[in-house]
Amino acid sequence: MSSAEVLGPAELPSSRPPAEAPRRPRLSPLARYLLVRLALIVPMMWFLVTLVFVLMRVIGDPIQAAQGGRLSPEQIAERQAEAGLDRPLFTQYLEYLGGILRGDFGTTLTDNREVSDILVQNGAATLELSVYALVVAFAVGVPLGRLAARHRDRFPDVVLRLGAILVYAAPVFFVGLLLKLAFTPFGWPSSGRASTSTELALSRGEHETHIMLLDAILWGSPDMVLDVLQHAVLPAVALGLLTGGVFLRLVRVNLLQTLRADFVTAARARGVSERRVVRQHAFRTALVPVVTVMGMQIAMLLAGAILTETTFEWKGIGYELSEYLIARDFLAVQGIVTLIALIVGIASFLIDVIVALVDPRVRF
Repeated sequence: MSSAEVLGPAELPSSRPPAEAPRRPRLSPLARYLLVRLALIVPMMWFLVTLVFVLMRVIGDPIQAAQGGRLSPEQIAERQAEAGLDRPLFTQYLEYLGGILRGDFGTTLTDNREVSDILVQNGAATLELSVYALVVAFAVGVPLGRLAARHRDRFPDVVLRLGAILVYAAPVFFVGLLLKLAFTPFGWPSSGRASTSTELALSRGEHETHIMLLDAILWGSPDMVLDVLQHAVLPAVALGLLTGGVFLRLVRVNLLQTLRADFVTAARARGVSERRVVRQHAFRTALVPVVTVMGMQIAMLLAGAILTETTFEWKGIGYELSEYLIARDFLAVQGIVTLIALIVGIASFLIDVIVALVDPRVRF
């Protein structure tokens, strides 16, 4: 009998190399998701800025469109050479991309302003209006959506759903004009960001941030703060209702779906009251899609801001864009539209980050 038969096969020393311990992934799923989203931004940005460049060139020569008929052919040729528009189209495209990478979005033709300065001075006004509108949208859409879900298919639900469709479908400039007609006879301010005296005082302040409310707070005058807030009410309501209608329907639908989930049924089976089930279990879960949609609503807010700012003479990016369109200054339009496209892309990425942090199910 051999030694192998005595010891048995299980006790023989194995010739196989020891199994390696499973390697841990170097990156967490969240980190991989964020890296993929960050990598996807690059082609999206390239496509957007290229599309803007092509569309601006399709309409013809910007110098001829802005100054044709007012300047001699020699002066127009000189302006084209200064703007680099006499070079081959591909060279212009490469210079355009290089300028964006350096943060140079061009110079306007009509008033010789840097587009980046427009972002600093007028972008703050648009940011301020967008924040006000988001506050109105959340204040209107979230609680009313919750109320509609609790009274499903009853009178409050029907009225709220119809109201949401109405404010969402109505053009924002039409809502703005209705608000002006309704409140201007009562002396409510309906144009500008503040009264003339407040704007002059704040423009001489030491800490001008171009955000009117913040400047008024830094100035330390409650009357100025009140004046700024009064001027912001009507534009914020006009723009906020547009998004508030979307939030209302979204919260209602998601809350109804969540209330049918198994964990909600289990909470009810444990004797948890219906109010507590809605407030502590279903409502938070139903808000996650709202955060996702909020990224898409930023683009809608910027599009609506153009009409809202024009209606209420709110001198933000949208107001300046409409002024340059009227003046046929297409180099300014190209720079501002490119800026808006980049802002929407970056905001979309930030919303994806927030959603990934809030909802652990979102992973690649």
